[in-house]
Amino acid sequence: MFGLYESAIGNITLGNIGMLFIGAFLIYLGIAKKKEPLLLIPIGFGALIVNMPLSGLMVYAADGTPALGGLAEVASGEIGMLNLLYHYGIYTEIIPLLIFVGVGTMMDFSPTISRPISLVFGAACQIGVFIVFLIAYYSGVFTMAEAACVGIIGGSDGPPTVYMTVSLAPELLGPITMIAYAYMALVPIIQPPVMRLLTTKEERAMEMTQAVRPVSKLEMILFPISVLLVSAFLVPKSTPLVGMLMFGNLLRVCGVTDRLATAGATLNDMLLALLGLCIGTLMPAEVFFAPRTLLILALAIVAFAVGTAGGVLTAKLLNLFLKDKINPLIGAAGVSAVPMAARVVHMEGQKANPSNYLLMYALGPNMAGALSTSLVAGLFLGMLM
Repeated sequence: MFGLYESAIGNITLGNIGMLFIGAFLIYLGIAKKKEPLLLIPIGFGALIVNMPLSGLMVYAADGTPALGGLAEVASGEIGMLNLLYHYGIYTEIIPLLIFVGVGTMMDFSPTISRPISLVFGAACQIGVFIVFLIAYYSGVFTMAEAACVGIIGGSDGPPTVYMTVSLAPELLGPITMIAYAYMALVPIIQPPVMRLLTTKEERAMEMTQAVRPVSKLEMILFPISVLLVSAFLVPKSTPLVGMLMFGNLLRVCGVTDRLATAGATLNDMLLALLGLCIGTLMPAEVFFAPRTLLILALAIVAFAVGTAGGVLTAKLLNLFLKDKINPLIGAAGVSAVPMAARVVHMEGQKANPSNYLLMYALGPNMAGALSTSLVAGLFLGMLM
């Protein structure tokens, strides 16, 4: 006879209940606050699924990672349906790479091309990745590979985070990816205090009057090809990430594949939803409330804050040598939360000076940040694989 112990009610734990509230909160952020809804709603729903005892949609192996298998294992009840999504979409790294194709079709690199100095800010913001990597490793809590995956959260770019963590620390994929995407949605909250701390109101109010150089179609076409070749020669392990991003961008700018470029946005949205659902199911209570997960939560804030500071301070340093001064806020856009970080820079500039228009200047470093994070991920993969 069916008893209480055979139901979810009879097997639920306080941790499960806590995660149900967290999942509901993520869904609330996505719907009510419109914070990264394409990600937070699926992640929250996935967290609800996996924390309902006996649901059977995601089955874990003895080592704490999702069990792998195919349709035969699903039919026999050895694994759940979402194990298939994890196995063929995440474990094989197909979904994060395809997401980068879609992202590439939506990215306009013309601000970066017209102002190459933007690449400096994209690189400078990666300091948060390396600082947190060192803190995590020397804490003794994480191995070097795990510490690298914690650090890459500071790059504020989802696909490189997923791609790298699957390769180096799959046991941390759930908490690292969920934290990375959740904090990306909180960039408008995390960045402004750091920006205000490191700049004066006069600096934030500085209007940039430099003309943005028009970019030719030939330059737009040569850019993704050149970036792919240079990154492949210098950081070979970054080629899958940079290659997919640049392929998507080439579809956008070449002028003869408009249908594919338009479809890229739809592809990206669908894949993000599947990725989010899978990430949520990697967050059972025993994983989320583990001490290491709570430490990752803290270190991720440090990574974002240090990365933001690195960009702002680099802009202030360059102003000592530049004839045409740069509003230091621009440096903070090198954190690759496209285009959110650029919008945050613009809004902070307008708070100090309502006639200040920084968005076009901030988009250059913002796009450069996406490239820099992929190169740093490739660097770690080359060192640690």
